[in-house]
Amino acid sequence: MGRLFGTDGARGVAISELTCELAMNIGRAAALVLAKETDHAPKIIIGKDTRISGDILESALAAGICSVGANAHILGVVPTPAVAMLVKKYGADAGVMISASHNSMEFNGIKLFSGSGFKLSDEIEEEIESLILDTPEKISVKCGSEVGRICYEPNAQWDYIRHIIKSVDCDLRGIKVALDCANGSASAVAERIFSGLGATCVLINNEPDGSNINLRCGSTCMDSLRKTVVEKKCALGLAFDGDADRCLAVDEKGNVIDGDKLLAIFSKFMKVQGKLKSDTCVVTVMSNLGFFKFAESEGINATTTAVGDRYVLERMLKFGYNLGGEQSGHIIFLDDANTGDGELTGAKFLEVIKKTGKKASELAACMESYPQVLVNVKITADKKGMWEKNEAVQNAISQYKEKLGNDGRILVRESGTEPLVRIMLEGKKTGVITEYANNIAKLVEEM
Repeated sequence: MGRLFGTDGARGVAISELTCELAMNIGRAAALVLAKETDHAPKIIIGKDTRISGDILESALAAGICSVGANAHILGVVPTPAVAMLVKKYGADAGVMISASHNSMEFNGIKLFSGSGFKLSDEIEEEIESLILDTPEKISVKCGSEVGRICYEPNAQWDYIRHIIKSVDCDLRGIKVALDCANGSASAVAERIFSGLGATCVLINNEPDGSNINLRCGSTCMDSLRKTVVEKKCALGLAFDGDADRCLAVDEKGNVIDGDKLLAIFSKFMKVQGKLKSDTCVVTVMSNLGFFKFAESEGINATTTAVGDRYVLERMLKFGYNLGGEQSGHIIFLDDANTGDGELTGAKFLEVIKKTGKKASELAACMESYPQVLVNVKITADKKGMWEKNEAVQNAISQYKEKLGNDGRILVRESGTEPLVRIMLEGKKTGVITEYANNIAKLVEEM
């Protein structure tokens, strides 16, 4: 994890931590680094979610981009995957998304995409960081007629909507779906996507006011969606996060279907169709133990990466795989998209339901989830990395791993987006793994 960029871009409390000055400097440095090989005035597109701070940071980014001679093209409110898709369609040299994803409204973030539509590598992010933090004198601004221009892309939402609709090759008429838009980016596009595919839509949390994004709704709080699916007799419910790059589902009975089960459903369906490349699905170390047991039984190769959809994508690109994702609902269909895409995931799930004739609950039954406990411990900056060297913490982890054996798992890691140590345990007995997780958490707190 870098000095400015975590596992998913730069992020912090908007204006006080992720300041206007920092946003402007990121705009300048990103324009210089990402477009340094061009022989024309660089073109950089900017999208945002619905946070009230988005307008301010958008202005600062655009000012930074234009101050070094690049042109800023404003997309407005769009999902993160729309930026990844449109950067290629519009022939841009880079793309920027202003969002803090699933975090609460006081946070915001800046995610960068290359001209090919992929998230930046650690090396490129480090180059941008170094330019901002170590050698700011190398950032030379333009003046006079050499400054860049700001323009607007009025068709951005529709161009993305048409892309998703074209990615599904069946009519969804006869299917009723509930959509929880998290009062975020999905509010701008989800209804048009799913109604355009023929589905009957029930919309909730689709009235953003700048302050209600992810507020007791979306993929981080699915109670209202579960209730809506049952009461409105929907075949499926889909919950997006603030920037709509992730999707979780609810079956017709109101049960949550997480990213691991979605990946199980998709990998099994794609393998039967002969479309799962190398019969492999890429997941992270946080994926449920049940997924690995499912994969083994179905003859599917499950290969793991570090947490973060960027690392999933890197593995997919390196070995030519076309399906991967995270338990949190970041699902990557590499044949159709360059990053996790919530609307695409939801549309693909409805396609599976339509083509198999099975209910969502029947499809989800292909994988048994092991009980999983996650405890987060807040840490201060001076405590980062200490748990890895703390003898008491490491002894406890080793002891509990031995007790769980092959029927359980322990994963302790630092968050890439928040000041937290995440302690995750899996096993057959919830009471046992809860006790172990709390014991480890207490030792981390006492460091």
